[in-house]
Amino acid sequence: MVEGLIAVAAAGGGAIVQAAGTDAWAGIRSGVARILGRGEAGREQAELERLDQTRAELESAGDGAGAERVQTVLATRWQTRLEMLLEQLPEEERQQVAAELQALVQQAQGQAPVQSTHNDFSNATFTDSQVLASGTQNNTINR
Repeated sequence: MVEGLIAVAAAGGGAIVQAAGTDAWAGIRSGVARILGRGEAGREQAELERLDQTRAELESAGDGAGAERVQTVLATRWQTRLEMLLEQLPEEERQQVAAELQALVQQAQGQAPVQSTHNDFSNATFTDSQVLASGTQNNTINR
């Protein structure tokens, strides 16, 4: 398969995992199910159930190293499914599906959690390379 299509499938697998638990999930979920269902209601429903299972697995994995492993496994699983679909399609349809998949990836990336840290050093004392301070540190993760 063409390298660019493999990259799109990999990005798609990552986007599915990334979107689970975010505001983008409903759109990603329905878009991926539509793409993989290929217009067949039964297949689309089966894909929706697989996607829901993925989200449940991610939620039960929690945080930490185990969660990262689960995320990697699930992203790879979805990448493989998307690659298999792209391989089976005629060239013109393959390009159309790849474009739809890329749009879903961009949608998921637009909803990615934003992390920021704010350190307040207004009452700090700087001595050589050390900072002596008391105060607050605010971490924000928007999901």
